[in-house]
Amino acid sequence: MNLKSLLIPLAMLLPMAVTAQSISQSQIEQFQSLPRAQQEALASQYGLDLDDIQSSGQRNQRPQDVQVVEPVASITDEDREQARREKEEDKREQEAADKNGGLKPFGYDLFRGSPTTFAPVTEIPVPSEYTLGPGDVLRIQLWGKENQSLELPVSRDGTISFPQSGPMSVAGLSFDEARQQIRKQVSEQYIGVQASVSLGELRSMRVFVLGEARNPGSYSVSSLSTITNALYVSGGIKQTGSLRNLQHKRDGKLVGTLDLYELLLQGDSSNDNRLQPGDVIFIPPVGERAGIDGEVYRPALYELKNENSLADLVSMAGGLTSQAYPQRINIERTNEDFLRIIAEADYTAAKGKKARIQAGDRVNIPSISDITGQYVEIAGAATRPGRFAWMPGMRVSSIIGNIDADLMPSADKRYAAIVRTDKSTDTISVLNLRLRKAIQNPGSEFDFQLEEKDKLLIFSDAGKVVREEELPEKSDEIEDEDRREFTRERLFEPVIRRLKSQATPSSPQRTIQITGPVRYPGEYPLPASRQLADAVFVAGGLKDSASLFNAEVARYTTDDDGIGKTRILNVNLADAMAGNGNLALQSRDRILIKSIPEFAKTSTIELQGEVRYPGVYTFRNGETLKQVIERAGGLTGNAFPRGAVFTREKLRQLEAQRLREAEERLQGDLLGVQLEGDGLGGESADRAQQVEELLEDVQSSRPVGRMVVDLEAVVNDESYQAIRLQDGDRLTIPTVPQSVTVFGEVQFPTSHLHQAGLTVDDYLDRSGGPTRQADESRVYVVKADGSVMLPEKSRWFGSRSQQLEPGDTIIMPIDVDRLNQLELWSNVSQIVYQMALGAAAVGNL
Repeated sequence: MNLKSLLIPLAMLLPMAVTAQSISQSQIEQFQSLPRAQQEALASQYGLDLDDIQSSGQRNQRPQDVQVVEPVASITDEDREQARREKEEDKREQEAADKNGGLKPFGYDLFRGSPTTFAPVTEIPVPSEYTLGPGDVLRIQLWGKENQSLELPVSRDGTISFPQSGPMSVAGLSFDEARQQIRKQVSEQYIGVQASVSLGELRSMRVFVLGEARNPGSYSVSSLSTITNALYVSGGIKQTGSLRNLQHKRDGKLVGTLDLYELLLQGDSSNDNRLQPGDVIFIPPVGERAGIDGEVYRPALYELKNENSLADLVSMAGGLTSQAYPQRINIERTNEDFLRIIAEADYTAAKGKKARIQAGDRVNIPSISDITGQYVEIAGAATRPGRFAWMPGMRVSSIIGNIDADLMPSADKRYAAIVRTDKSTDTISVLNLRLRKAIQNPGSEFDFQLEEKDKLLIFSDAGKVVREEELPEKSDEIEDEDRREFTRERLFEPVIRRLKSQATPSSPQRTIQITGPVRYPGEYPLPASRQLADAVFVAGGLKDSASLFNAEVARYTTDDDGIGKTRILNVNLADAMAGNGNLALQSRDRILIKSIPEFAKTSTIELQGEVRYPGVYTFRNGETLKQVIERAGGLTGNAFPRGAVFTREKLRQLEAQRLREAEERLQGDLLGVQLEGDGLGGESADRAQQVEELLEDVQSSRPVGRMVVDLEAVVNDESYQAIRLQDGDRLTIPTVPQSVTVFGEVQFPTSHLHQAGLTVDDYLDRSGGPTRQADESRVYVVKADGSVMLPEKSRWFGSRSQQLEPGDTIIMPIDVDRLNQLELWSNVSQIVYQMALGAAAVGNL
């Protein structure tokens, strides 16, 4: 065919095209075969976009994939309502499953979804028996003397318009018949031309899905759709619908039935018939069901068909698992009296496999028991815990060959326990194992022979457990958790409980308790040797604080009258640990390991200030303050003994408690003042403000724990009472002071240079005199040594003209009588006194 014959039909067709989209694929292919210059000339002549034509050709080369499931964004309100109904139905189905012991019907999830269409793409092979109808498109490729591609749709009257030959009727013909007929007509009318026939676009058709469908109704599907395609379109089958008797109807007559179990369980789709327009798929109600649970691969409720045996039900459930115990299968069913009964079947026998399954049966396939023999077990801080095969003559070293590789780093490598079960009595006993010696000396007396069902307990060693703040990585935290998990207390807990439960009058409870300075005090099985040394070994050994002179064993016994009593047995622990003792432990013995009195206990006193060698000194029991000062080289030449501050920890704690109590009482008094309300002149408000200020002073004060001592007399006067030291004491000796301090309700609280001849009133005047709320009648002086002097009670008959010494502190208290609360005065007086002591101590440091 020359260029001219190609251009003429294109020139005739192009003006008819409104857009490039109306040009057929064959025309576009012919156009694209032209040179680029001719393509541009034709497109410009007829006002077409060359890019649109080429892109249209690319789109038509391969049809787009059909979207089968709707995206979430395109869901409409109707779809949301449908989803809500499905959610409610799912809830009902779950409730039904709960009534059946959690078993759900089999197979109903296969068709769940929201597909839009099942029209296949054109590349799907079309079967030769496919029946043509209106809407189908035939693609005809002519080659030979003439080359031409045609797309001929089947019109509504069932014909195709073949060029130069008129209409040809193809509706109702199979695809193979139509292909043969077209080839015959082409060969008769076109000499030297052959034809290749294929199907292009396929028609759609409307079918009905009725009955127990999730969304019953009519659906538009592809002409190649089958029964299962229509089920997908309708969203699947309700759990109330049958999967084994789907009915395919045409013109009111039953065409065939489909058993979906054949498709689901065997992959057999031979009965999945193709649909024709107007076909009906009817889903009847579900038939009889039976459930199967336990050791099968697909536990579920299965729909029965005709008569089913136990073997059929097991086959539908995927068969028995390797853990199934087939000799005693339980079948729970309803008898003629409507009572639930249990029947049994032996699945290993032919009769058991043929056992009939009835509607409503519930079959349970039991599992085999755990390993019942020929094993030994390792538990605890081992790298490979679990059960291992047992063989006669096996020893501990047979399963733990390397102490480093087979045990965790946290394991206690000195001691392990073997829990042994007596086959004849089913009671347990405990053997104590020296683990390190057993592994390092295979075959020795330490390497015990293991018996069937022995359980080897490997404990963790608390001494190898680091603190959490020292754990650098997460893996170490897990390891630390494992160490705590495998303690003696935890691993022995079930053993102790079993020993107690199996105790009888003839075989008393074989447990002991050990307390005191051992590494792991607690309750343990009675050692088989009944030796005290072995009991101590089980508890981790003695601590260094243990006394070897004496230990006690409290033993429960009964007297001649059968009345229980307790005896105390004294034991020489050193002899018992050396194996020389003759004491045999008995059931329920309580062992007390005594500690060395005052073991590793050190008491210290801190000397600060003007001593020759200040520092922290350890003192002996009963040593006095004078003796420690002499050990420190005595006082220096600048020391001011009268101002020494001696504090004691116990006194500081007591003062702190009193300050807390005073603060609580003061807060209560403040609340009372506030509740009284404001009176004339704002007196209540003034009182509340004063109490608040006093409360702030109390809260800011810190307990000192000072004890008044005359240090000069302590050092020089032999008749002065000796001060016995306590742990935590502190002595601070200041240098010689030159000031007198004035505190409290004065205009300017401060310190003044000491001058001989000045009295209390003189120093008060130098601080501006008392404030408006000061109580001048209760002025007192805290001497440098911490003692308190009340000037009003001095030998000067109430005057305050006595002279002061360097380091003294004058306190001007507040006039609490102005607050009009007697209880508040007692609280404040104690608080102010404590504050004065604290202030004096701080001032003299």
